[in-house]
Amino acid sequence: MKSSWQVIVDALPILAKGLLVTIEITVLALIIALIIGLFIGLMNTARTKILRSIGTVYIDIIRGTPLLVQIFIIYFGIPYALDFQIDEFVAGIAAISLNASAYLAEIFRAGIQSVDGGQMEAARSLGLTRGQAMRLVVLPQAVRRMIPAFVNQAIVSMKDTSLLTVIGIRELTNSGEIIISGNYRFFEIWITVAVFYFVFIHLLTLFSRYLEKRLAN
Repeated sequence: MKSSWQVIVDALPILAKGLLVTIEITVLALIIALIIGLFIGLMNTARTKILRSIGTVYIDIIRGTPLLVQIFIIYFGIPYALDFQIDEFVAGIAAISLNASAYLAEIFRAGIQSVDGGQMEAARSLGLTRGQAMRLVVLPQAVRRMIPAFVNQAIVSMKDTSLLTVIGIRELTNSGEIIISGNYRFFEIWITVAVFYFVFIHLLTLFSRYLEKRLAN
């Protein structure tokens, strides 16, 4: 019977590949989520009530339902209803990005509203349109304040990728399950998986704290 250390060493290559998939999904999903989140966040700060209502409904629906249910809807529900197939990797990215976008939209909204209203008025008085003032004056100031929150959302989204094991994506958690199905060494493998998550997420946490201190100066 292999020692615990040998079991862990043998599992490292497979778990490392799973971690790379986890990171890939997290990065791609966050890029998409940032675009959607910015769009929804701007809708929630618009003057038009209809746009604000649409943005609010989107956020309420996404934040009001579990991510696991959203994964099932995207991977099983929608393809079944519309009679098509979707790749599990694409479905995973779609689920994580849509879920994260709702939280990022609130971060964008709060960041934009934290900028003094006089900044917008001053920009408009210089002849800029509202869109130009938002893009050139308000958003740069808001984003600077939002960076730590963005990093925190990245941490949450990375942990959320573990739920994608239910649709068979070979991310870190699923890689652990595959190894366990062959050696039944539950304790060693799950401890190693937890260490992988902890180390990477701890690095992101330290980066977030560094940014908070740096931006506070």
